[in-house]
Parts: sequence; C-alpha cells; structure tokens
Amino acid sequence: MAKTHVKMTVNGKEIEALVEPRTLLIHFIREELELTGPHIGCETSHCGACTLDIDGKSVKSCTMFAVQANGADIRTIEGMAEADGTLHPLQDAFREMHGLQCGFCTPGMITRAYRLLQENPNPSDEEIRMGISGNLCRCTGYQNIVAAIRLAAERMNGTQNWEAAE
Repeated sequence: MAKTHVKMTVNGKEIEALVEPRTLLIHFIREELELTGPHIGCETSHCGACTLDIDGKSVKSCTMFAVQANGADIRTIEGMAEADGTLHPLQDAFREMHGLQCGFCTPGMITRAYRLLQENPNPSDEEIRMGISGNLCRCTGYQNIVAAIRLAAERMNGTQNWEAAE
C-alpha cells in the first residue's frame, strides 16, 4: 500500500513521516513515535485510554487515522511535564490525591482533564464528572479522580485552600 507523507507537531516537536493511510493515530503515536503513555483499550472510542489533545480538543486517537492528523498540534501525556521533569499540576494532583490505581486510564484521563480545565478553569464537581464522562476507570469510584482535578484547578488558578489539600 502506498504511504502518505504527514507532518505534525507532537509535544512541541515537528514530526514528518510516511504512513499507510489505514494506520490509526494511536498506533502511529505508540509504535512509530514510541510514545507509549496513551493506551489502547477498547479500540471503539468508548474507554478514553487513548485520549490526546489535538488542536485544542480532546480526541480519542483509536478512531482517527494518522493522516487525519496531518498539520495538527498534538499533546500526549508525555508532553504534560516541563522539560526539567517538573510535573504538570494535574499529574502532581493525581499522584497526591491517589487519583489512580492501576494507571491504565490515567494518561487519557489527565489529557482529557487538561482540556477540561482549559475550557473551564474552575469547574464544579458535577462539571468535572461530566467533563471526564467519556473516559472510563475500572478501578476507582472516581472520587479521587474528581478531587485530583479539583485540586489541580485550584492550584492552576492560585485559589487552593491549603487546609483542604492536606
């Protein structure tokens, strides 16, 4: 099968590659770019483990072809931390508030939460739950995930109630 030239920015780095038109974006990200943070779960866009931030939108990359991402600006979980290794407030809050158990959903959950907080910097718990409703976690009851997103929002807005975080 003839390959197609694609060019995109992934985590701030310009990428050019030849891909088969049928290659799913999640497979390109994981296998060609070796960014294995985003996971392959259901391959039907139901679980959200493959969620990426693409051109300012949360996208489930298991149902998108790599050629459809031509020209896109993509952020994966690997692109969340600072270059010096400092965790993004969401990553730090998930760690601190025990917002993960097995960790399988965590990259997609954090990537989705990132976009949620870009769209709504001060969401209520109900808005957080609605905002992450397309990302499934099979281990938790979501309470710690919601608490982690709320804590990250407070830190990012500079409104953290320090007593509540302890």
